[in-house]
Amino acid sequence: MATVLGIESSCDETAAALVTDGRVILAQRIASQDEAHRPYGGVVPEIAARAHAERLTPLIEATLADAGMTLADVDAIAATAGPGLIGGVMVGLVTAKALAMASDKPLIAINHLEGHALSPRLADESLGFPYLLLLVSGGHCQLLLVEGVGRYRRLGTTIDDALGEAFDKTAKLLGLGYPGGPAVERLAREGNAKRVPLPRPLVGSAEPHFSFAGLKSAVMRAKVSGHHDDADIAAAFQQAAIDCLIDRSRRALHGAGPVSALVVAGGVAANQAIRSALEALAAEHGLPFVAPPLGLCTDNAAMIAWAGIERLGQSDPLDTPARPRWPLDPTAEAVRGAGVKA
Repeated sequence: MATVLGIESSCDETAAALVTDGRVILAQRIASQDEAHRPYGGVVPEIAARAHAERLTPLIEATLADAGMTLADVDAIAATAGPGLIGGVMVGLVTAKALAMASDKPLIAINHLEGHALSPRLADESLGFPYLLLLVSGGHCQLLLVEGVGRYRRLGTTIDDALGEAFDKTAKLLGLGYPGGPAVERLAREGNAKRVPLPRPLVGSAEPHFSFAGLKSAVMRAKVSGHHDDADIAAAFQQAAIDCLIDRSRRALHGAGPVSALVVAGGVAANQAIRSALEALAAEHGLPFVAPPLGLCTDNAAMIAWAGIERLGQSDPLDTPARPRWPLDPTAEAVRGAGVKA
């Protein structure tokens, strides 16, 4: 049985996990930074990097202790090498390099997005390639054809903001605090989406991409008008986001060719209303719908360790750089718009 130690520090979650090639999570520890960032309504990179530096080593030690293991018992060390907030990525990657050198174990540098992309396979051994993946998180919104480990074809991406960012900004406008996604989802259950007219950017367009900047602006106008209840705004925003996701995903399904399943991953995949809508879309196309357990949707080290399992047998040099940007499909054409999360 092969076991990989995974390390994740790309944003505001410090995490370590031990995962086997039998899809067993032996131990996992996650240190949240929500309280540190809540006063600012979002992640402050300098605070995040400092917290990673303070917490990561004891977190790894505790994870190994939970499993009754030492570094000598693991087969490789996998760490997020990007994309993400560069300070945090550097903390995790440098720590992994030091552990790999000290223990003479292979270092596997993992693309954080690949961790999300492969995480459904950790929970569902029946999921085979190729599958259509909707990757939705705080920094990314993409449709990818996952053809195999390391083989990703980007079908669509956001031309401005990611959906997770739009959820967080909506939460901030409504005074719901941080993290915003779960707060907006809870409030939306109390509202009526039909009471607030909001746009569905790019819905019906032949262009394969997403856009959420205009939707964020419309939410702000609805709030400052004073004519709408906050719960109705939350419900309308969530429904508009769902309509955009479904329309874009349906378009991708029509052009992707044969796939084994429709899959969703990333932090926004924890939203139950979004999951239900995607499940219905999959059924419409006669496909299985696969979503990771909620604990594997948000940033975590188990998905990084699993990506390491998927890549076991290869290793990366100790001078592998930390990367703030690292597209899964480097051959994809650039899209229009500024601030592209590609």
